[in-house]
Amino acid sequence: MQTIRVGLTGGIGAGKSAVAEIWRERGAAIIDADLLAREAVAPGSPGLAAIAARWPGVIAAGGELDRAALARIVFADDDERMRLNAIVHPRVRELAFQREDALPAGSVAVHVVPLLFESDSWRTYDATVLVTAPDELRLARVVERDAVDAQGVVQRMHAQIAPAAARELATYVIENDGDRDALRERAERVYDDVLALR
Repeated sequence: MQTIRVGLTGGIGAGKSAVAEIWRERGAAIIDADLLAREAVAPGSPGLAAIAARWPGVIAAGGELDRAALARIVFADDDERMRLNAIVHPRVRELAFQREDALPAGSVAVHVVPLLFESDSWRTYDATVLVTAPDELRLARVVERDAVDAQGVVQRMHAQIAPAAARELATYVIENDGDRDALRERAERVYDDVLALR
């Protein structure tokens, strides 16, 4: 049986991690690009060495990446963000392929990719799913969840594809504008459709 490949995305604070967790409960294999990005720039990795060569000031005394310092640079400058993506994204893709290759045949491999539609990689999936929510709700969620200032969150929101443009590309859209029960119901319905791809 063939593995079903699903790209799951959504802007910061939209709720893609919550959907991924619901699908994990249903048996999906979750391959999270954010977690892989941390692995790609772990201490001693070639990814961290490349970042250190470009932005030496973002390496903390213990040799770890100062994520907040790097974020201040790359979310304020599109060119710098592109340079960071060129370092991290190929390494994350390689790690994601390794995780998927290790899955048993017939798995549902859900790749959680925040910047799914910012490149052409979305075309490689059997289905793509966008989780979306009103901007003001997303902003409130992230400020509360991460205890960060609103301005930094807005910068990150603007660095991502506009939800309206992402809707045009997605196979499915899950609206996360209600409570957790409503999200679960919508996520379950889409997952049933994904299973039907078999």
